[in-house]
Amino acid sequence: MANSQPKVGILMGSDSDLEVMRETEKRLDSFGVAYETHIMSAHRTPERAAEYAATAAQRGLEAIICGAGAAAHLAGAIAANTTLPVIGIPIDSSSLKGLDALLATVQMPAGIPVATMAIGKAGAANAGIFAAQIVGRKDPAVAAKLVQFKKEMAAGVEARDRKLQSEKRKG
Repeated sequence: MANSQPKVGILMGSDSDLEVMRETEKRLDSFGVAYETHIMSAHRTPERAAEYAATAAQRGLEAIICGAGAAAHLAGAIAANTTLPVIGIPIDSSSLKGLDALLATVQMPAGIPVATMAIGKAGAANAGIFAAQIVGRKDPAVAAKLVQFKKEMAAGVEARDRKLQSEKRKG
């Protein structure tokens, strides 16, 4: 979101992860949560990643979302340098279809927590929702949009069930 103080940082290890990470941006946009998006690497730009993490809270961020594939060390490297909540998204960019990234993201040592989402686009969408929930703890407008989102999801399921039941009676 432009023209607002970012509340969430979105990081990815490569521009090849952008298509997946757009799902995170879409969710944050839908809840009105301002964010900033950057490409940085735990391996290729470790000093930049560490500085980003170390200064994130003082810049007003409330959570950081990291998407990475293969060795997927970005979320852990960020978590090691901040006390903010870090959310990891394993990207399915390797021959192991994201399983390597999932294990690298979820298997953090004690003291370096990373909330790990599902592999790929579903995980990216959930990361955006999860970050909105974090921001919504302090922002009533975001909290209200989250409540409405849950109601709309439930209404959609109920509508699909009514349609199914109606089709069964006809057939």
